[in-house]
Amino acid sequence: MRYARRIAMYGAVTALALSASPAHATGSVTGAGPARTAAVAKTPYGEVREILRRLTTVDGAPGALAEVSDARGRTVITSGVADIDTHTPIAGGSRFRIGSLTKTFTATVVLQLVGEHKVALDAPVERYLPGLVRGNGNDGRHITVRQLLQHTSGLPDYLDHLTPQDILRDPLAHHDREEVIGIALGHPRLFAPGKGWKYSSTNYVLAGMLIEKVTGHPYGEEIGQRIIRPLGLHDTSVPGDEPGITGPHPRGYVRPGDSGLVDVTEFNPSVANASGAMISSGADVNRFFGALMNGRLLRPTELRAMTTTRPTGGSSDRAYGLGLQSRSLPCGGLYWGHDGDIFGFQTMAGVTADGRQVTVLANLDPGGSEAQDTDLRAAVTTALCEGAASKPAA
Repeated sequence: MRYARRIAMYGAVTALALSASPAHATGSVTGAGPARTAAVAKTPYGEVREILRRLTTVDGAPGALAEVSDARGRTVITSGVADIDTHTPIAGGSRFRIGSLTKTFTATVVLQLVGEHKVALDAPVERYLPGLVRGNGNDGRHITVRQLLQHTSGLPDYLDHLTPQDILRDPLAHHDREEVIGIALGHPRLFAPGKGWKYSSTNYVLAGMLIEKVTGHPYGEEIGQRIIRPLGLHDTSVPGDEPGITGPHPRGYVRPGDSGLVDVTEFNPSVANASGAMISSGADVNRFFGALMNGRLLRPTELRAMTTTRPTGGSSDRAYGLGLQSRSLPCGGLYWGHDGDIFGFQTMAGVTADGRQVTVLANLDPGGSEAQDTDLRAAVTTALCEGAASKPAA
């Protein structure tokens, strides 16, 4: 989600000053046990530690976390604080909002339905949501399910027209799916379906509605039944209208302009819906992406469809599949994953074909800060490359 990319516009909230307490960095290898009870790390990940320190001492994030899984086990590295008032250190087993990482869960369920012959990827959206997508050149009769999942539909992003003021004016308010779809359809299509690429959370709100129409169950129930419970993702949930985060978690902050930090931990994530509402942890996100890429969640045909990408344009090396993106690694090869930002949190996750996994978090939505975005990306690629170097010789 990209709510707080425009948060600097919002100046009518009370700001909190960032605590000047020193950052700290720790590490742990957990094996099969919980991250927060693990022993001292056997693997240093020194460069990753330095990046997390930079995130919390230079970039301005209160806290940062990286959880790595590779041939040597699980390593958790943290820096900074979970709460700027109490100065509580950020905990390795923390839960947090994962924003647009939710899209990969949603796409996985749609592709499972494709594998069950309940959805056709190249069928028009109109078949499943008749009459819903109409207006200003937007027409579900000419947009396919595949185009929704790959952001090639041409549908406007409702978040480009729903400002942070609108959301934070009443952060506990419920937002209907029809409401946000209506906001998007009130604007002209961006391009003819299939003729361009533009990231749009509207696509994934519609994908969640498609899941409900086909299965008769809310998208969150289907994610729970098909992914969360089978994989044992005990820290993962689809919260609906619930504004809080259960279990151990950091506070989430935004920075409106230069006025300090604002705590936005509690807000109703219904505005994100199937495009970005979920909560998880580093361990669970890694387990999910590992299971996805090793074929536990999708049949080979659907996994190939998910990993068939197209360039997204611009200077980025990102290529986008169906709810999954690839990027190059500085040590060679590429990794798969997704990014997510939502009020209070920014996350990135990556997994390589040989099973190295990492999830990184900052409990500050950067609001357009390139420094935080760059350093989180560097933490992902550095961890995956160091993991490759640690692989035992064949």
